[in-house]
Amino acid sequence: MTQYTPDNNNWVYVAGKIDSPIEFNHEMYGEGFYSFYLAVPRLSNYVDRLPVTVSERLLGKLDLNKGSNVVITGQFRSYNKLIEGSNRLILTVFVREIEEKIGEIKNPNQIYLNGYICKPPVYRTTPFKREIADLLIAVNRAYNKSDYIPTIAWGRNARFCQSLEVGSNLKIWGRIQSRPYQKRYPNGEIKEKVAYEVSVSKMELVRI
Repeated sequence: MTQYTPDNNNWVYVAGKIDSPIEFNHEMYGEGFYSFYLAVPRLSNYVDRLPVTVSERLLGKLDLNKGSNVVITGQFRSYNKLIEGSNRLILTVFVREIEEKIGEIKNPNQIYLNGYICKPPVYRTTPFKREIADLLIAVNRAYNKSDYIPTIAWGRNARFCQSLEVGSNLKIWGRIQSRPYQKRYPNGEIKEKVAYEVSVSKMELVRI
């Protein structure tokens, strides 16, 4: 599997169990792409259920189904999709390499990003006085594209984010998490939703 290198500005390593059927998603330039959800355990026994996109050319080498255990390296990517009349940011783990998982993985959820703050950081405290900061990070990709990755920092990292400005270059290490929430619509309807974001364990400001 491809290892993390500092010159790779978007690197993901996740290991877990395929938790949904593998279904056709879309085709681009004659190449088919499939999607599924990967269940990745935390030490707390909570399971993050992450969306995954993989090329048919990588799947063809393996006999994978719901329940298969796999290790994936790739990137955390975003794209806009029109849903219910409005644009939504869709996030997915884009697979570069995939193989069957054998044995236990010590740290099954890792991500490294090197990108730029593209909205003012939002700092807040919870009713239990826990400090949190929300950041939206733009990570450059080839062909003048960018991925927009929601991230969340805690404690002293959250306090540090208060001093950051739009355009600041950050290196971030952490994990991808899924977070269920309820969305209330103007008509009073409430729907269960899931947000995906990077939970920051370490960050570094790149100074020019």
